[in-house]
Order: sequence, then structure tokens, then C-alpha cells
Amino acid sequence: MRGVDVSVFNENIDWQALKAAGIDFAICRTGFGRTDADETFAAQVDGAHKAGLICGAYHHSYALNPAAAAEEARFCKSIIERAGVMLELPVWVYVADSDGYKKRNGFDFSRANVTAICRAFLDNIKPLNCGVYSTASWLTDFIDWQSLGCQVWNAQWGDQDSLHGKMWQFTDALTVGGQTFNGNTLYDQVASQPTATPTAAPSTPQSTQDLIHTILSNRKDDTTTATPQPTATPSAAPSTPSNAQNLISNILNRRDSKPSTAQPTAESKPQSSTQSAQSLIHNILSNRK
Repeated sequence: MRGVDVSVFNENIDWQALKAAGIDFAICRTGFGRTDADETFAAQVDGAHKAGLICGAYHHSYALNPAAAAEEARFCKSIIERAGVMLELPVWVYVADSDGYKKRNGFDFSRANVTAICRAFLDNIKPLNCGVYSTASWLTDFIDWQSLGCQVWNAQWGDQDSLHGKMWQFTDALTVGGQTFNGNTLYDQVASQPTATPTAAPSTPQSTQDLIHTILSNRKDDTTTATPQPTATPSAAPSTPSNAQNLISNILNRRDSKPSTAQPTAESKPQSSTQSAQSLIHNILSNRK
């Protein structure tokens, strides 16, 4: 996939021209540092979406230490939340010294310090999906991105990406419709569902029907047909139960491990919801062999 990254410096963007030129996505800057928001962020995401592009975001870090990076991450997250936009691609923290600010302010350029700054940003922007964006030299010499376990966006202008992470910024001179952009390549397709909007984690299913629906909906690697199957009727459940059995077992183990008071006997009390779920799941899996 081909894309651009934009900020307040990209004025009056012709999003339709970008889409017509084969641009698939835009990474829009949220701002920089701990207090400076990019005033065009929300409008750029909206314009890109209206033209049919998918979006991510990036934040330019000026942190000199991990504590400042944590503040930047929370600031970045607040910008996205206030904008109320949906992001299909990750948020990226840009860590480098392109304008010499760090050098002028006595920055500790050790690999340990720079990596700790990245980690602090990643930890404090959760639950948003976040990766590290930097130049090839910084990603090689100053950032231990392998230990961070995050996605990497490499800015390396030319015809070769030496890191081949999640994304590659290959030029600062991509011209479309008389406008110039940073050009990027995203190496794999993304799901159609947004992944970078701060939302609460889904709760444990509250009913047997919800439980079965959740299990079967997540069995992509077991499904052999593209036709959706009913999830609450035992006789209609899809075949090949191997992964579903493991997922069901894990869920029931968690449900059974909750602390409880004295348990009713089978003669004196109706069957519990967990027992009912176990029985129904057993029947489903028995019919699917």
C-alpha cells in the first residue's frame, strides 16, 4: 500500500487527487512535544477519510527523558480523543534529532536512554496501537526496537529499505497534483475494522449465546467457507473443532476459577449458567466431529 504523511506544513491538500494517484493511506501529525497540538490533525483525517483513504497518526517527540516521553504520550492520546476520529492504522512516535534540539539541550544519546524514552511513550499511549518512527541510523544506532517488540516505520530515502519493518518512508519528494509529500510504503494490508481508537476492552460474554458467538467469530483459521454460520444453534455450528475447543476450554477455566460461595447441589438448585454453557458447548462440539 502507498501513502503519505502530513502535518500543518501540508496546506490545502487535494485528497481526491491523492486517491486518484493510487494513494491508500495518510499518517497525520497530532503535534509535537508535551503542549503543541497540530491544528490541522482532525481536518486532515476527515479529508483523507472522505476521499477513501485509511489513516494513522504520528507525534514528534522532543522528550529528553522517559518521564517527559510519558507526558507526550498522554498528550498525543488526548489530541486523538478530542478530535473524535477513527484511526485504522497505528499511532507512531517520531524519535530523532532532526532540528538539533536534543543536542542543544544536553541530551543523553545512549542507546539505553533513547530506548527507554520510546518504551515510556509506548506504555503510556495504551490502549492505542503504537510503533516507533525514526531514521534508519537512529533505528540502528540508538533504538533497540527489537526489545520494544513494536512495529517500526523506517525513514530511509532512496531505493532500499534496510530494515523492512511495518512501513518505509522512501522519499520526501512525492509529487501529486503539484503538491509535494513524504511518500511511504505499508508492507501489509490492514483489517477493515479500526484498530487505533481508544476503546474499552470487550467484557466477558454475559450469556451462553454471546459466549458461543464470540468463540465461533474468532475461529478464522478453522473456517473453510466464506458463508457466515449460525453460532447459537448446536446443529448448525461449523466443522473442525480443534482451535475452538482450546478457546472454549480457556474461557471455561477462567469462568470456573472465579471465587464463589457454597455451591448449590444439583437436587436443590437449578443448573448454573457455567454448567449450562459447558453442556451446550459439549453438545456443539460433539455434533461437529
